[in-house]
Amino acid sequence: MPARTLDARQRCEVRVYDVASATDACLFTTADILLEAPNWAPKGDALILNGDGRLWRLALEAPALEAIPLGGIPPINNDHVLDPDGTHIFLSANGDGHIYRAPLSGGQAVRVSGPGSPDGMLHFLHGVSPDGATLAFVGVLLDETSETGAFASAEICLIAADGNGFRQITASGTPADGPEYSPGGEWIYFNTEAFSGHAQIARMRPDGSDPERLTFSDTVDWFPHISPDGALAVFLAYEPGTRGHPADQPVSLKLVRGGDWLSPETIVRLHGGQGTINVNSWSPDSQRFAYVAYPFE
Repeated sequence: MPARTLDARQRCEVRVYDVASATDACLFTTADILLEAPNWAPKGDALILNGDGRLWRLALEAPALEAIPLGGIPPINNDHVLDPDGTHIFLSANGDGHIYRAPLSGGQAVRVSGPGSPDGMLHFLHGVSPDGATLAFVGVLLDETSETGAFASAEICLIAADGNGFRQITASGTPADGPEYSPGGEWIYFNTEAFSGHAQIARMRPDGSDPERLTFSDTVDWFPHISPDGALAVFLAYEPGTRGHPADQPVSLKLVRGGDWLSPETIVRLHGGQGTINVNSWSPDSQRFAYVAYPFE
């Protein structure tokens, strides 16, 4: 799958929302490259994004985009999560559907998925346990009878950080996505169509037990991200009736305070969707989060 590109009339805006002041600022804008899925760097001084199949660093002070040189990995997609060790990052590759681990400063990447996973499975990484020992990802099997590459299944799966110990922890037969550990590691938050036929936010224990629906809305809710202190969460909401998580849609970012998932606040409306907030982008101090909008001129 080739990397996404901007329309001739479109620009990419990397933005930062400050929860305490309820302010929304554009950090960086470009019409040259479609950037996606910001992670906040461990030191709090930069964002890490993907674009054009590569990994990029965007400093917060005097923002300038700098490519992070990686070797030994095919073009990447927007599923990348920082290793809790603070010096590495786990990445999903478009080219072969596997997960890699690489130095955050650049260098040679090492493939970690594969030893225990089913043959032909595509790995879309979203979560790393707080101790860095386990990766949570969407395991996708393609429909071999489809000429368009349709999914036969998309379930939440786990592997050890060395690629061993494969486990599938959902089995609803309906699409699930975006698995992310809570800061203490006691829950995995994700979105699933199992409850209502359209994506809603849920959580479960890391062994797949105690599934609990959290949102009860007509909107199509994706990608729950919990702040490092556990006090806040943000997720992406599509208009009712949306299928999947497409790009270039009217979407909202919704904020959850104090675990009150029944009363999320709509804090931002934007043109975006795919790429906007696929992975956790909270700042280390839990005060801000980053996202990407794709407005048209």
